[in-house]
Amino acid sequence: GLSELSAALGLAQLASLDERLQQRKQVEAWYHEQMQSFEGIKPPYLGEDVDEVHWMLYVVHLGKRFTASARTQMIDDLRACGIESAAYSHPLHQQFFYMNAGDTIGRKRGLLPDTERIGDRALALPLHGGLRPQHVQYIVKTLKDTATNVGAGAAIYL
Repeated sequence: GLSELSAALGLAQLASLDERLQQRKQVEAWYHEQMQSFEGIKPPYLGEDVDEVHWMLYVVHLGKRFTASARTQMIDDLRACGIESAAYSHPLHQQFFYMNAGDTIGRKRGLLPDTERIGDRALALPLHGGLRPQHVQYIVKTLKDTATNVGAGAAIYL
């Protein structure tokens, strides 16, 4: 069962949950503001009728000129500047379980080219309540610089 200590800890965390979610929403708003002037990269997708999403990660989508290797270079560049980011979105048909599921599902690259290209261009940026406006500004500025460095900075997302 749940120990008294665990239960007390859980209750304390629940009490601050709204505040923590609010901090994350604020960070998302700062990102959104900074991303507006960034033609080559799209912020996370939000459906027309959706007014609120609590993203687990802030995943941006790189424009069509970006490749998987360009993304890898960008992750390295960001890390060199003290920013942890990650290649995100591994298409289901390329995940381990499906790759080894025999002929029915498991497929190598090339079966779903559009899915794979989109997957190759997803990049997760830091998202947590401890980020301040100047951190977000630095992250997005560095992202723009590295996008330009890999030669895709002028790409307009299509």
